[in-house]
Amino acid sequence: MEKHLGQIGIIGNGSWGTALAKILTDNGLKIHWWVRNQEAVNFLKQRHHNPHYLTSVHFIPETILPTNDLTFVLNNCDTVIIAVPSAYAQGVIEQVEPGLWKDKNIISAIKGILPDALLLLNDYLTERLNFPLEKYVSIMGPCHAEEVAEERLSYLTFSGLDDELAHAVAIVFGNTYIHTSCNHDIWGAQFAAVLKNIYAIGAGIARALDYGDNFLSVYITNCYREMYHFLKAHFDKVHPSNEQPDFHTSAYLGDLLVTCYSLHSRNRTFGTMIGKGYTVKATMLEMNMVAEGYYASRGMQAISKQFAIEIPIATYIYRMLWENLNPSEGFLELEQLLS
Repeated sequence: MEKHLGQIGIIGNGSWGTALAKILTDNGLKIHWWVRNQEAVNFLKQRHHNPHYLTSVHFIPETILPTNDLTFVLNNCDTVIIAVPSAYAQGVIEQVEPGLWKDKNIISAIKGILPDALLLLNDYLTERLNFPLEKYVSIMGPCHAEEVAEERLSYLTFSGLDDELAHAVAIVFGNTYIHTSCNHDIWGAQFAAVLKNIYAIGAGIARALDYGDNFLSVYITNCYREMYHFLKAHFDKVHPSNEQPDFHTSAYLGDLLVTCYSLHSRNRTFGTMIGKGYTVKATMLEMNMVAEGYYASRGMQAISKQFAIEIPIATYIYRMLWENLNPSEGFLELEQLLS
């Protein structure tokens, strides 16, 4: 390993957090694992699998140290993976003294905007906690937790400014069913993940409204064009450098495709229910999971205005979710934007 990561902790025991725990323990690592409540802690200790998410994944007891004491995890870990939904991340981080995050390597498995701060996690950490960006790495797909549980070949991209740290993280995650790569594009890779979740909600709405595969292929093509325009413009305006990332890779286009097409996609499922007439509240209750694209759609409106970068398709999805635009009427208007 190029850079010693020390003791590793995972914050969050949803599907993605559980999938990451599986990868690391399969690779022989022992992890501290913060979960939401004592009941889940007891279940993991006694039954050795998550009672609610990816229940088929069983852990060797000696490889996991579950606890609901976040301070304990931070005091005992050098590298912390944050895998809670973006809607709850800020609240979790603010549970403990800010100084406890100091000097940690922070690995973000969040694919969303922190809704209260309207910031990516790295921008929140640097602005609010004066966290050094060189110690931050983000994990991007395309990679569904359900396929990790089945050990189907998946690919992960690790984005970080410090090559040594990013490669060290990639090494500990790599195995026979996880292929890894690295880049420096912290902002672009995360914004791509945020946008693809919004577009996937739209794909689900379109499917529920009985649009077919022909339309969906056109819709996704236009979504990628819009994503590319946003990423390129954001790179040029906000974080210019001599190394422009390749946006035509799996962390960008591939993640968009799988999130829009896969039946594992909770954002696509969320959109399907909205298209069938469910309210947002009813959809959340029915799914019992967080669809990142719902909160991201509001956050990206603020960010696109801040940087004066138009995202018209994402704006239509936002209006359907937050401004009561009828999905059928919204897609009739959206049809005219696509080519």
